[in-house]
Amino acid sequence: MGKKRSEQMEGHSISGESRKNGWVEQKKELTKVLKIAWPAVFESFFISLAGMIDVYMVSGLGSEAVASVGLTTQPKFLGLSLFFAMNVAIAAIVARRTGEKDKRRANETLAEAILLTILFGAVITVACVSLAGWLMEKCGSAPDTHDGAVIYFQIIMGGMIFNIISMVINAAQRGAGNTKIAMYTNTISSIVNIIGNYLLIGGHLGFPKLGIRGAALATVLGTVVGCTISVMSLFRKDSFLSIPYIIKEGLWKRFESVKIILKLSSSTFVEQILMRIGFMSTAVMAADMGTAAMAAHQVGMNALSLSFSFGDGMQAAAVALIGQSLGSKEPQEAKRHGMTCEKVALVMAVFMSMFYLFCGKWLFGLFFAEAHIVEIGVRISRILIVIVLFQICQVVFTGALRGAGDVVYTMISSTISVTFVRTAVSYICCYIVGWGIYGIWMGIVADQFCRLMLSGIRFRSGKWMKIRI
Repeated sequence: MGKKRSEQMEGHSISGESRKNGWVEQKKELTKVLKIAWPAVFESFFISLAGMIDVYMVSGLGSEAVASVGLTTQPKFLGLSLFFAMNVAIAAIVARRTGEKDKRRANETLAEAILLTILFGAVITVACVSLAGWLMEKCGSAPDTHDGAVIYFQIIMGGMIFNIISMVINAAQRGAGNTKIAMYTNTISSIVNIIGNYLLIGGHLGFPKLGIRGAALATVLGTVVGCTISVMSLFRKDSFLSIPYIIKEGLWKRFESVKIILKLSSSTFVEQILMRIGFMSTAVMAADMGTAAMAAHQVGMNALSLSFSFGDGMQAAAVALIGQSLGSKEPQEAKRHGMTCEKVALVMAVFMSMFYLFCGKWLFGLFFAEAHIVEIGVRISRILIVIVLFQICQVVFTGALRGAGDVVYTMISSTISVTFVRTAVSYICCYIVGWGIYGIWMGIVADQFCRLMLSGIRFRSGKWMKIRI
């Protein structure tokens, strides 16, 4: 009996020690994820918050001004689609090269990406500025919103080059695990934007009162400052990504990484374009609901962007950690990192859902004095409670797949969800069922749920772990 009890006690001791070691490993894993994630989460949240403050300041000009700015959102993102796609590729490639400890090829990727960004950026800028009036008409502008939308769009896209250069550098830095650089860049850029809004929209401290034009100029000024900070980060002596190193090694003359950048970017670019078609379709439906509904919808979309920022931050961590783990030939570690990011994202989603549950009326009341617009916003916020639970979680799964280079699958799943499911459900609920602007938000629910299911199934299958970059 004594021997049996001794064996039981020893077994319990081993079991307790195993649990203790398991907790220690989980704590280390969580600490590693949060170390990379928190700057990215803060950065993304602050950018979205600055966007909401931007709209809040514009709302002082009236609901027509809010609707005018809202009309430019999807055309702007359409113009940036190629660069979003390239940044996904660059972050994934640099993360993989960082895991392989291949500094030369990582810097070569960055050098070629910057050159491609400048080339494509010049062409797209000219096209967007020239076609601004036509684009706003196609997006459903009304007589009271058209001129303001055209002015805002032309200024924003005219200064796009500073934004996209900053984006490509920050994407590369995130891939290398340097999420703090992007945080500093975009936080300072957003602060400059907010200050510019105060000075130029209403004309304070002796500055001219420029209204919507002032809001656009303030945004461009913020991107100029952000671009400057991003470029300066590449001159630090301890930086893995370095302009002096690129110049010294003549990497900007080599074009060996262009093929892989374009290969990975092409699928994501098609995905972005098809997604933007879906987004623009629902934006046109929203504009068709009238200026009041469109204004409330715009604030709702900014609120959705605010919750997206948490998933986006965790996505940045997932891309860096998964890419580096796969580069180090540690696929199971990559999967573990992805699941940890997903768990943290779920906690964030619950908190955001509670925020919209209790603070929806307060939030929309900040933007509008008109009771009927606030009431529209309150009903939208009730739908947001459900959306954010799907949205934040799917963003992390999708980002993890992209970080591994599984861009063809994400293209197919996003196209199904956004271009077809979102558009179809929005149209049916909006026009056939007769729910108006709320029908569009039901389409967003369907889209986010579909993306969560498709990305979650793919991530758990583990097929992405076998992709080579």
